[in-house]
Amino acid sequence: MRTPIYNISPRLHPRAESLRSREMLSQSLESGLLVPQGLIAYGRGEAFDYLFGERTIPAARIAIRAAAARIILADRPVISVNGNVASVAAKGVARLSKLTGADVEINLFYRNQERIRRISGVLRDAGIRDVLGVDPAYQRRIPELSSERRRVDSRGIMKADVVVIPLEDGDRTESLRKMGKLVIAVDLNPLSRTSKSASISIVDDIVRVIPQMIDQIRYLNRLTNEEIHIIATSFNNSANLRSVLSYLTKRISRLSTKRQGRK
Repeated sequence: MRTPIYNISPRLHPRAESLRSREMLSQSLESGLLVPQGLIAYGRGEAFDYLFGERTIPAARIAIRAAAARIILADRPVISVNGNVASVAAKGVARLSKLTGADVEINLFYRNQERIRRISGVLRDAGIRDVLGVDPAYQRRIPELSSERRRVDSRGIMKADVVVIPLEDGDRTESLRKMGKLVIAVDLNPLSRTSKSASISIVDDIVRVIPQMIDQIRYLNRLTNEEIHIIATSFNNSANLRSVLSYLTKRISRLSTKRQGRK
């Protein structure tokens, strides 16, 4: 039996948060909540996070604030959840949903009813009363999308004006944009099709993003609608991604220079 590591302190290990996420993902795989491909996808993001220094960089903070503003202004915001998100951030999603009134919908690339049942159970245990994407009677299809992600809930993503898609794939991002929806992505890879196609791309770990987004929404709720609108509309995703890449390039250069200096 695996020894739990949830109680590892950052004072005892510099990458304690990463280890906790890994452990939760491993347990989710064993329980059937997650598929092996989900671990590969998460590991790819974690590699980028290591290069960023496993912290929220300035450009990501700007994107988080813009995303918070868009969610506040939305008429029908929906948070899309897959197995990875349910594994590491279910409670955070529940708090964000409660604060904003956003619906929560399960959407899976590797879709089967057993996984849907397990993920739905985790979300309900986290405090989300109504989980969409479960009842086949409300299932609709996104046009021009061939993967299982095309199946969405007629009460949720199909009607949404703003869709939050943590840890996503590029195909659905592009399709949702074509449908006229504003898409907020959380993706640690600034070069991915998801990041490039989204309306707002938050290049950061979902575990860090949700608490900061909650804080930003609470702060922005004290502003006027006009002030919130300015924050939302002044954001430029392409420019922000360039800032992300600039930060990454400079950091790698600094790390390389530092390493050479020790030789």
